[in-house]
Parts: sequence; C-alpha cells; structure tokens
Amino acid sequence: MKYMMFVCTDIEPETDESRVPDIHAWVADTDARGQRVEGSVLASPAAATTVRVRGGELLVSDGPFAETKEVIVGFDILECADLDEAIAVARAHPMAWTGRLELRPFADLDDGPRD
Repeated sequence: MKYMMFVCTDIEPETDESRVPDIHAWVADTDARGQRVEGSVLASPAAATTVRVRGGELLVSDGPFAETKEVIVGFDILECADLDEAIAVARAHPMAWTGRLELRPFADLDDGPRD
C-alpha cells in the first residue's frame, strides 16, 4: 500500500537533538528495504504559488494559501504492507523528533468517491 508522508515543521520540536536519528541513515535504510519510493525537500513557502479558479476566473497568488507556523518542508512516498509498517517507518524519520509527519494513504479511485 502506498502512503504519502508529508514532512512538516513543528513549533514544539524535540529539545535534545543528540537523540534525533540521522536523515542520511534513514534514507539509506528505507531505500534498501524498498519502503521509500521517492522523496524530496521542498523550497521555502515563499517560493510557492497558489492557483485557484473562482467563478470561472483564474486567481494566482504568491506564497502559500494559508498562513501557518507549521509548513510542509518535504515529502516521501512510502510503499508499506499496512499502516502499522508506515508508522514504524515514520517513527524512525528525524522529523518525527523535530517536526511532524502526516501519513495519508493514496486513494484507490476504482473504489468510488473519497471521504
């Protein structure tokens, strides 16, 4: 099962950074296990462009749509047997200690409407 893992900053990070796992070791391990399909760091929210269409009119604005202290700074696409395995993979990611990770399964569009 594929999961999108959003890597986000946090306003309350772990204070003892000596306990934080190494990102390069995490990437090497999850790549070797075939659990990480792809991942990348994203540019700053200041580089974002928001696109909307309202009343048939295209609205393009600089920056993120919502203002928040927590921002998505990267992503990883995971291939895991189930949610428990995805949680174990996320638990070992350094941003689980200094940020937060959101796991979301990919929708199967053949199964009908999404919630």
